[in-house]
Amino acid sequence: MPHLNYHHLRYFWAIAQEGNLTAAARRLNVSPSAMSVQLKQLEDQLGSQLFERLGKALILTEAGQLALGYANQVFQSGHELLEALSGLSSGRQLLRIGAVATLSRNFQLGLLKPLIDRADVELIIQSGALDDLLKRLDEHKLDLVLANQPALADRDNGFQNTLVAEQAVSLVCNPSVRPETFRFPDDLARFGIVLPGRGSAIRSSFDALLGRTDIKPTILAEIDDMAMLRLFARTTRGLTLVPPVVVTDELATGVLVELCRVDSLREDFYAITRRRQFPLPLLGEILGRA
Repeated sequence: MPHLNYHHLRYFWAIAQEGNLTAAARRLNVSPSAMSVQLKQLEDQLGSQLFERLGKALILTEAGQLALGYANQVFQSGHELLEALSGLSSGRQLLRIGAVATLSRNFQLGLLKPLIDRADVELIIQSGALDDLLKRLDEHKLDLVLANQPALADRDNGFQNTLVAEQAVSLVCNPSVRPETFRFPDDLARFGIVLPGRGSAIRSSFDALLGRTDIKPTILAEIDDMAMLRLFARTTRGLTLVPPVVVTDELATGVLVELCRVDSLREDFYAITRRRQFPLPLLGEILGRA
């Protein structure tokens, strides 16, 4: 059996990612000439040219594209092996979670609650923008991303979307301003309303729904962050469009009341993972419950 030099393969992998030999050499802290020699040795062993030069850039050939696919699998498996054995050696399982900053805290808590008090589990939870979290997931710096929209999955990134929950959307208000009767959507024009930001799926669906009518409510505020939307719902004299899970405590204690359930609007919650050859058991527990 021919022996593949994995140092050569890593050099090739770095060059393919950087698209430039000098940048790849700087990244791996070796000289460009040494990297060029090792790349040539790999090409000789494989019997195929892996790159074509285009100015200072190196462009993958057909053989290079094929080799890159295998290299991605090799080094992804290496990352997973280190993660798996690290968890075994410490006696604790580590789960690194990214959550979109606008996601309901109550939803996150409900999903992760079974893991919170386990002595054999360590949770690291970070918040941020979806694009940044997906980049960290692709770089193996996160194990799971929680979001209210799916990731665009393709063969290169290997993202997998699992729908873990669906949540109805309601209009809520302070009990002191609750009208005796309310018809949706006809009576919206009588009230000011606090809405999720225009980038959310809920807001897009709401705007599309009203777009089929002549109703134009007075918008008091547009808020991306669900925690801030919750605070506004508590204090505004108008209505607030929000998933009930965001204001669970307020509805339970009577601080807020549900004016009506908007059945045509829903918020979906997704667990986004990356295809793994050695799946993490904790991910299986979370997705299995969902």
